[in-house]
Amino acid sequence: MNNKKKASRFDDLIDAARSRQQRDQPQPTPDTPTSVTKSTDPAYTRTTIYLPKQLHRQLKAAAVAQERQMSDIVAELVEQWLGKEKEGKEVNVEI
Repeated sequence: MNNKKKASRFDDLIDAARSRQQRDQPQPTPDTPTSVTKSTDPAYTRTTIYLPKQLHRQLKAAAVAQERQMSDIVAELVEQWLGKEKEGKEVNVEI
């Protein structure tokens, strides 16, 4: 009977150690597609621009009103500007 208690206690310790090990190890996650954000998308690069505060407020308000991201608006405007430069024409830009 003494051996059974020691074996039982030993088994309890092993089980506790295994439980702790399973708890501490991250569980494998199934390969499910995750949404790619601009910050993780290799097709995008992060940049910093300096805008006057009032212009930034206006841009932010326009983006919220149109339910768009400011970066999308800025990218669109830069593309229009580059097209204008390439063609040598003036482009009217509206937000």
